[in-house]
Amino acid sequence: MLKPRSTATRELVRLDGLWRFALDTAAGDAPWTATLDTPLEAPVPASYNDLFVDSAIRDHVGWVWYQRRVRVPRGWAGERVLVRVDAATHAGRVYIDDTLVVEHVGGYTPFEADVTDLVRPGEEFRLTIGVDNRLSNETIPPGAVTVDERGRKKQTYLHDFYNYAGLARSVWLYSAPAARVDDITVVTDVDGAAGVIGYEVVTSGDADVRVRILDAAGAEVGTADGARGEIRIVDVTLWQPGAAYLYELVAEVVQDGEVVDTYPLAIGVRTVKVEGNRFLINGEPFYFTGFGKHEDTAVRGKGHDDAYLVHDFELMKWIGANSFRTSHYPYAEEVLEYADRHGIVVIDETAAVGLNYSIIGGLLGGPIVPTFGPDQVNDKTQQAHAQAIRELIARDKNHPSVVMWSIANEPDSGVDESRPYFEPLATLARELDPTRPITFVNVMMAPVGTDKISDLFDVLCLNRYYGWYVDTGDLEAAEAHLEAELRGWEAAYGKPIIMTEYGADTVAGQHSVFAQPWTEEYQVAYLDMNHRVFDRIESFVGEQVWNFADFQTAVGIIRVDGNKKGVFTRDRKPKAAAHALRSRWTRLER
Repeated sequence: MLKPRSTATRELVRLDGLWRFALDTAAGDAPWTATLDTPLEAPVPASYNDLFVDSAIRDHVGWVWYQRRVRVPRGWAGERVLVRVDAATHAGRVYIDDTLVVEHVGGYTPFEADVTDLVRPGEEFRLTIGVDNRLSNETIPPGAVTVDERGRKKQTYLHDFYNYAGLARSVWLYSAPAARVDDITVVTDVDGAAGVIGYEVVTSGDADVRVRILDAAGAEVGTADGARGEIRIVDVTLWQPGAAYLYELVAEVVQDGEVVDTYPLAIGVRTVKVEGNRFLINGEPFYFTGFGKHEDTAVRGKGHDDAYLVHDFELMKWIGANSFRTSHYPYAEEVLEYADRHGIVVIDETAAVGLNYSIIGGLLGGPIVPTFGPDQVNDKTQQAHAQAIRELIARDKNHPSVVMWSIANEPDSGVDESRPYFEPLATLARELDPTRPITFVNVMMAPVGTDKISDLFDVLCLNRYYGWYVDTGDLEAAEAHLEAELRGWEAAYGKPIIMTEYGADTVAGQHSVFAQPWTEEYQVAYLDMNHRVFDRIESFVGEQVWNFADFQTAVGIIRVDGNKKGVFTRDRKPKAAAHALRSRWTRLER
């Protein structure tokens, strides 16, 4: 799905701002049929949970309702009019006045509807959006809703970040011609000094297609006619990690010799390949340094914020990071566009986190619950997971910064049932995009020899916490155990290995002359131990610390005001580990 853009043939109205807001318990049975009777207003984009001082709103389980009046620009007569929601966590419904126009399940990918027949240029309409935060065993991510003895609904889930909900990204009204560009797929290659751009343009309506390529200065460097084809760029400038160069592909729809629609798409020419135990970008070995991150800030929750976007990337540049993983869901499109422009490499991940019902029992010694079964992860869960993969790749396939798809984080891959669940999903991801490697992120309870699915994937991404959850405080034992396991993976598969999570909870300002857990000194010593091991493993191609910054989680006995594994605090102040990482990453040669 193409992101709406303002062009010579399209116009765009951002509907961000304050909307009327109400919980379903106060909104009535059909809140879209009239003006919401509520004193509350909520900003878009933002999660709603932390905005108010009412715990009933923060802890609400079920639907909430957003509403505002929207005027269609009077100059849009004769155009198609569409409404797009960038994300509604975890399900959304959109109403134009009394009419339902679209509904969608999946909290981190966009959806839209053509509303031309329901609105009039120059006039207003009532726009109502319902958002449902409930998770079940058949959603991605999974969860469960229970009702206690007092009749209160409670949402439980297995992912270790707070279940923020609402309209966390922008809402748009846009116009487009009836005959228009609906989708573009770009695949790039290199032939000597030339860049090769394969393209496919999908259109609405009967029309011809023309494609032009412009360089960064706006000069035309290639053209082609037809909805599918190939364009060569002589003396191409490659998109490189840390040295982004973007061309612009302009797709034009032509009727009777006249351009009736135009859509510009930023593209980067680069190749990605796994060869033996190496990860190659443009034919050169690439070593990942960076983080697992979260879309998480105080008050806004998962609400996208351009100021935090810029500041976070500046901190990554300062620390020497060249990459991040979109743990554990697709991030806002603005984040990937920024990575495209600034040469930051991205591992793009679906929202399939928590597909492991045994993880809590495994960590805390409680009962082990099977992950796969009729009332747990089942065929309908797999169908939702497949749809999440389709929507992720459809949205992000043209970003040069995206070099690999991660289809799940820490699933229960050590049981036999994981194989029939994941094998068709891995096949689907390859069919949708044969040009990028695929991976999943392995949990430490499924080590080499126990894991059942790693042979299906191109890169071994491991989350390991030797020295924290196991060998706590004993870094000597942790170092030996970590190295032994990594050498086992290397011997068994001969594939590139990335440590996608390793970290230790650290309270900023907690110090000791001894390297004790929870102190800043221990976090530094813990990271140093991991790095010594990484540097001894030939197949190692990357290290992404967990986490970039402290983030909010559900209330629990192992979390005090959230997860504290960040090397920056939640408000982006550096801990000692940030300076230690900067010293390593700005000097690292692999």
